[in-house]
Amino acid sequence: MPKFSRTQKFTKANIANVPQNKAIIYKIKSKGGENLYTGIAGRGRPQDRLLEHKEIKKEIIPEGTRFQYAQVKTKDIAHKIEKSIIKKEQPEFNEKHK
Repeated sequence: MPKFSRTQKFTKANIANVPQNKAIIYKIKSKGGENLYTGIAGRGRPQDRLLEHKEIKKEIIPEGTRFQYAQVKTKDIAHKIEKSIIKKEQPEFNEKHK
């Protein structure tokens, strides 16, 4: 399991600091620390992907006020880890916990 960043506020400024050089796995969390959504973004897309969530978050994940991420070598690795996190933590906004 990769090491996740510290949990930080889900702001454009913090998203701008997410490295773009590798694929990432990310968690969108509630203020209380509950994992609401887990996703992945390929190399070169982490900031864009997180901003997509930020812009439509109010409708989709209303309690998502924090996030954390972990870099991984490839998108394939990211998919495997994402699947295991979703199975284990069952985030509310991942479709059918898959």
